[in-house]
Amino acid sequence: MNVFELTRALVDIESITENEERVGEMLFAQLSALAESHGGHVERMQVEPNRFNVLAWWGNPVVTLSTHMDTVPPFFASRADNEYIWGRGACDTKGIIASMIFAVRELLEEGARNMALLFVVGEERNSAGAFEAAKHTRGSKFIINGEPTENKLALGSKGAMRLELVATGRMAHSAYPELGESAIEKLLDALQEVRRIPLPTDRILGPSTLNIGTISGGRAPNVIPDHAHAEVFIRLVDTGDATRSLVKHAVSGKAEVKEVLVVPAVLLGSLPGFDTTVVAFTTDIPAFGDAWGKPYLLGPGTIHVAHTSEERILKSEIQEAIQIYKRMVKELMIS
Repeated sequence: MNVFELTRALVDIESITENEERVGEMLFAQLSALAESHGGHVERMQVEPNRFNVLAWWGNPVVTLSTHMDTVPPFFASRADNEYIWGRGACDTKGIIASMIFAVRELLEEGARNMALLFVVGEERNSAGAFEAAKHTRGSKFIINGEPTENKLALGSKGAMRLELVATGRMAHSAYPELGESAIEKLLDALQEVRRIPLPTDRILGPSTLNIGTISGGRAPNVIPDHAHAEVFIRLVDTGDATRSLVKHAVSGKAEVKEVLVVPAVLLGSLPGFDTTVVAFTTDIPAFGDAWGKPYLLGPGTIHVAHTSEERILKSEIQEAIQIYKRMVKELMIS
C-alpha cells in the first residue's frame, strides 16, 4: 500500500468524533506491523469506552509525530484524480497521518530510532485524546503536531473561546407587550454590545475574531418570548482572560454568560530554512501542554477546504510532507 492508497483507505473509514474506533483499529494494525518489523512497540491508549489513542514508539522517543484521527461530519468517501485525493478528512487529517507513517517508515529503514507516532481522538470537539495522552508521557522532547498548514511551519495558532449567552424574560400575549419582557430583545441587545467590544490583537497572530454561530428562542410569533439563547465563538490571540472580562461586562443585566470551552493561543517553535506561516485555527497543542515536549505545527493540505464539501489534498503535498517530516525529525534529534 503506497501513501496515496493509505490516505484513501483512511478517508474511507468514517471516523466522525466519538466514532473513531474503526480507524483506530486500522491504525493499530498498520503500526503493529511497522513495530514488529523494526523492533518497536504499539499500544491502545484508552480514552473512553470504544475510543482510544494509538501510540507506537521505537527506542526512547525524542521526537513524536502526532495528529488526530477524528473528522467533522458529514462523512463522504474518497475519490482521486491526477492532482488530488478528495473526501472527508483528506487534509484534516488523514493525508497527514499517512505522510507521518511513511516518514517514520523511511527513517526506520535508514536506521533511525528514538521516535514515536501518536494518533489521538476527539480533536474536533474537545481534545479528549490529547488531554489523556498528556497523562501518559514517554519522555519525548519535541512534538510535531499535524494540521493543514500547506507544509509551512506555523509560528503560532489562535486559541478559542466558546460561549453561550442565555437571556430570560416573561411571556405575554403579543397584543399586550407591556405585560411581558422579551428575552429575544434582551439577547439582541447583549449581542450588539458584544460586537462593539475592542478585542485584543497580537503582533504575530493578528486580531481576535468573533462569530455569532447560532441564535434561538421564543415560543411562537404571537407570544412575547421568555427565553433566548446564542452561541458565540471567539478566536483568541492570548489567554482569553481580558476577553472573558469584556464579554461579561458587555452583557451584564441583559444575559447570562456560560463558558463552554477556552483554549489559549500559542506561539510555536521554528527551525531555520523552513517556510513559515501563522494559522487562525485551534489545535491539540494546548491540551498536550509540555507533556510531549516543545511543540511544532506543520502538515500538508490547506485549512481553507477542511470542514467543507470540497475537502481535498494535493498528492504532491503529501509526498513533500514525508520528506519535510523526516528532515524535522533529524534536525530535532540533534538539537
